[in-house]
Amino acid sequence: MKSTKKIIGLLKAAVAAVLIGLTASNAPATELVYVPVNPSFGGNPLNAPGLLGAAQATNKHKAPVTVDSALSRQTSLQQFNDMLERSILSQLAYAATSSVMGTGGRLVPGTVETGNFRINILDMGGGVLQITTTDKVTGASTSFQVGQ
Repeated sequence: MKSTKKIIGLLKAAVAAVLIGLTASNAPATELVYVPVNPSFGGNPLNAPGLLGAAQATNKHKAPVTVDSALSRQTSLQQFNDMLERSILSQLAYAATSSVMGTGGRLVPGTVETGNFRINILDMGGGVLQITTTDKVTGASTSFQVGQ
């Protein structure tokens, strides 16, 4: 009797294993589909407030002081003086440029001196000019090359 019960138990286990195997092999499979979370990349737009709130809560950076915000703190007199200074520097730059320009708008090699600056234009050959600007007061200079 014990052996019959053992055999019936083994048969039940074998049938259960076969049934589980058959049902697992017939299970339908589908592709995995990526769904973005961020609305900027096609995710649900209702996620935006939560994502923005989390980003702002962890943001440790401060906005840099911009030129516009610095200008807004200046008085009207300071703003006028800045505009006047820019205008005068623009006129000086135009005068210096017009003295180094030849006919047809081409730069002419040579040296131009203003009150505080010396501008040296050197022909490097091959249509390349090197322009060096030197501050007479500090001695600092900067240079760049242009094609003619």
